[in-house]
Amino acid sequence: MTTVSPRPTSDLLTVDTVLADGAARLVCAGEVDCSTAPDLRRALDDAFAGSPRSVTVDLEAVTFLDSAGLSVLAVAHRTADQTGARLRVLVGTRAVTRALQVTGLWDLLGVEQVQTGAGAA
Repeated sequence: MTTVSPRPTSDLLTVDTVLADGAARLVCAGEVDCSTAPDLRRALDDAFAGSPRSVTVDLEAVTFLDSAGLSVLAVAHRTADQTGARLRVLVGTRAVTRALQVTGLWDLLGVEQVQTGAGAA
């Protein structure tokens, strides 16, 4: 297992990438908005560049997700389809759940609800 250092982001968001067995897991904490969404996009681009068989975006510790973040997730979905990778999106907060549900991305992305602090696999 390889852990990539947290991406240098603002005080609002951290993105840690863990690479193991042909899979990438991005663990996000904080707020994904117009100022931090580009950081998430770069982390996802880097993850997909490694041709993983799966990419998991763990939003369990994300407390805010706006349209810029939703757009990044939609692009990740398209990239996964184009590369043949499996995309998993995990959420643990109502704020993130609600944003994904009202936009229809919940169903498109096949989002998985996790218990906060459960450490979803």
